Amino acid sequence: MNDNNVPDDPLIKDVVRRSVGIWTSEDPCPEITERISEGYRVYVMRKWMFIAACIAATAVAVGYSVTIGNYHIPFTDVYGIIWAHLTGDVGNPTEDSIVFNLRLPRILIAIFSGMGLAVAGAVMQSTLMNPLADPYTTGLSSGAGLGATIAIVTGISLGMGRYGIVTNAFLFALIPMFVILFVSKIKNSSPTTMIMAGIAVMYIFNAFSTLLSLWAEPEKLQRVYEWTVGSLALADKADLPIMAVSVTVCLVVLQLISGRLDILSLGDENAKSLGVDAENLRMACLVIVTFLTASIVSFTGLIGFIGLVAPHIVRIVIGPDNRYLLPASAAFGAMFLVIADAAGRVLFAPAIIQVGVITAMLGGPLFLWLVLKRNSVVWG
Repeated sequence: MNDNNVPDDPLIKDVVRRSVGIWTSEDPCPEITERISEGYRVYVMRKWMFIAACIAATAVAVGYSVTIGNYHIPFTDVYGIIWAHLTGDVGNPTEDSIVFNLRLPRILIAIFSGMGLAVAGAVMQSTLMNPLADPYTTGLSSGAGLGATIAIVTGISLGMGRYGIVTNAFLFALIPMFVILFVSKIKNSSPTTMIMAGIAVMYIFNAFSTLLSLWAEPEKLQRVYEWTVGSLALADKADLPIMAVSVTVCLVVLQLISGRLDILSLGDENAKSLGVDAENLRMACLVIVTFLTASIVSFTGLIGFIGLVAPHIVRIVIGPDNRYLLPASAAFGAMFLVIADAAGRVLFAPAIIQVGVITAMLGGPLFLWLVLKRNSVVWG
């Protein structure tokens, strides 16, 4: 026997002996190991650089959005005003009040809404293994729309005052989730079944919303329209803490289980062989995403295309690894919605275009381009 524990058999070639020696040594090939490690570091660094770029772009967009309004605030003064407020050294009370009581709350609502809707779409697409899955195609947004329409048109709601619409929208957004869970238990919990059940609920709820709108008075019909296209003006400063806490908790929970979401792409049987109950994980994700979506759309209305387009763009840049896909989608969704809201207030000033219209105008052509150009490797 030689040092590599390979028999001294003349039939065994030297290349075999060298290969055995390499694989049985403690460090088989330092150069290859170092190259693999360096390649992985670059791979991960590229993902974090994309996230950092989105956050930086969001910060710039926030600064510009604060300047939009009748009272002019220079872009160069925005962050100084914010810093002065945080440190308690307010120099101009008027500017401080305008920024923190009027403009910044709307921008923060846009940030949390963009983060939540983008992550909701990414999780749905990953768990249902369908690139068209988002809060709309699973019926969650349609349920919220029906609840809001009932509250606006008939005045029937389960909440008091202005929170009547919010409460109705939130509760009705949960109905599609229960329908999907019920259908999945009767039939099976495959992704196709859940998507089809969600689409069926979406059409049913949209039909009822349209029917109620036929009897609505012009003023109420205008409110229904504003709610169904989505507008950040529907929420105010008092709603921000509720939305921020709800979105943050859901995002943290989803990030903690993001590693297990990748296993679902291997198929249910392979997932089970790796110790992951695909059915229960898929159901749990649906419940979390439902609460996440409902906590947003019940305040802002039905803002579309964020959950559909944002995850697609992020996948093209950084790949399908959910450990990085979810935070990257959150960063990109926040940036996208802040920019869309700013565009809606600037493009046709002094008229203000609802942010849902702008996201559709930007997201529709962008999604069509992705369909034409998308790389099949992203979705296999």
